[in-house]
Parts: sequence; structure tokens; C-alpha cells
Amino acid sequence: MNKLALTLPGQGIINNPDNFKFVGSSLSDIISALLPYIFVIAGLVLFIFLIIGGFGLLTSGGSPDKMKTAQGKITSAVIGFVIIFISYWLMRILEIIFGISILG
Repeated sequence: MNKLALTLPGQGIINNPDNFKFVGSSLSDIISALLPYIFVIAGLVLFIFLIIGGFGLLTSGGSPDKMKTAQGKITSAVIGFVIIFISYWLMRILEIIFGISILG
């Protein structure tokens, strides 16, 4: 006689190692798989900081201290964008030079 069983989400993952994407992978494989997501998250954080800095600049009311703080946030966001941009293209150049797939 078969018992009525409820299958819960994620049940059987521990018993089946094929469900884990990174089992048997090296550290470089894991980093290569995560890099595209890291770039997307960094881009979203950049966008949020630009919005916060712009909003702070708009609502500063002419106060020099508030304007300086908001300009600092915008400047930091732009510097972060340059770092993200350079690192992305550096990864692409390394892929071409070494003939490996870093970003998938």
C-alpha cells in the first residue's frame, strides 16, 4: 500500500548531490559563475547611489553641507561606475588573451 506523501520544496536536495551546481567545481569555476551576477548587483547599487545623491542634491535647499554630501555620493557613484566598467572590460580582454571563459 502506498502512503500519501507531501513533497516539500527542496526535499531530497541533500540526498541528491546532482542538485548542487558547484559540487566538484574548483574555486575559479564558482567565481566565473558568480561574476555576471556581481556585475549586475554592482550596477544596481551604482544606480541607487546616483538616485540618492541626486535626490539629496535636489532637496539640499541651498545648504552647502548637504550639497557637498550629495555631490560626494554622486562622485563616489561615478568612480564606482568607472571601476566596474574597467573591471568588466578587463575580464573580457583576459578571456580573449588566454582563450578561457571567465564571464560565461
